[in-house]
Amino acid sequence: MILEGKKGLVLNVTNKNSIGWGIVEALHAHGATVGVGAQNEKMLERVNKLIEGYERMDSFVVDFTNEDDLANLPKAVEAKYGKIDFYVHSAAYANKEDLEGKFIETSRDGFATAMDISAYSLVSSCRALEPVLNDDASVITVSYLGSTRAVGNYNVMGVAKAALEACVRYLAVDLGERGIRVNTLSPGPINTISARGVKGLLDMLKYVNDRAPLKREYGQEECGLSSVYLCSDLSKGVTGQIIFVDSGYNIVGL
Repeated sequence: MILEGKKGLVLNVTNKNSIGWGIVEALHAHGATVGVGAQNEKMLERVNKLIEGYERMDSFVVDFTNEDDLANLPKAVEAKYGKIDFYVHSAAYANKEDLEGKFIETSRDGFATAMDISAYSLVSSCRALEPVLNDDASVITVSYLGSTRAVGNYNVMGVAKAALEACVRYLAVDLGERGIRVNTLSPGPINTISARGVKGLLDMLKYVNDRAPLKREYGQEECGLSSVYLCSDLSKGVTGQIIFVDSGYNIVGL
């Protein structure tokens, strides 16, 4: 198995239909030991139910907005795993009202919230975890095409994803001296619970699937398989990149 002997984290997972859980399952299926993150103690109950019965899975708690949680995370990781070989950042949030109507109406607090949780959390968590990352480790985050195109009802989240992708490039430079690579998965719209906060999601899914070159649906499984590549030694020469997982929709014009 391509990831046999490798250990790492996927932070955070909310439910079995999330992109994060799809990544967890794929990494685990290819031999990795995976620490699965929960945002708080309440979510920890859900995560523990998800991983029940799986060998080589453990749960961790981290609220990306809580400095104490970030400080305690590497201690918990080191106690359980020693050093780790990969870290998958799967966290994004914007107030619902900021995903509707016009982007120009975004509140100051709403803008700050989206940027903090969706972009800065990658920076703060990488800084916290750097001491427990092995040389040549892999860091992955999750973005969306709305970072570079104006997508209806995506609004401030698109701006936050643009910032996230810029963070990836700068982190790739900072961590590259140790061989640590930092990349972005950019799936197209997927019918997850969090994505349902975007108005018109089902129409978006049909539109993309009808026009993408591969003419077929994609989802958690495809994201998971791409994460296996990025977490494996096969991607040792790849950093600072955006890997699109959308059946090729991102290349299509009129």
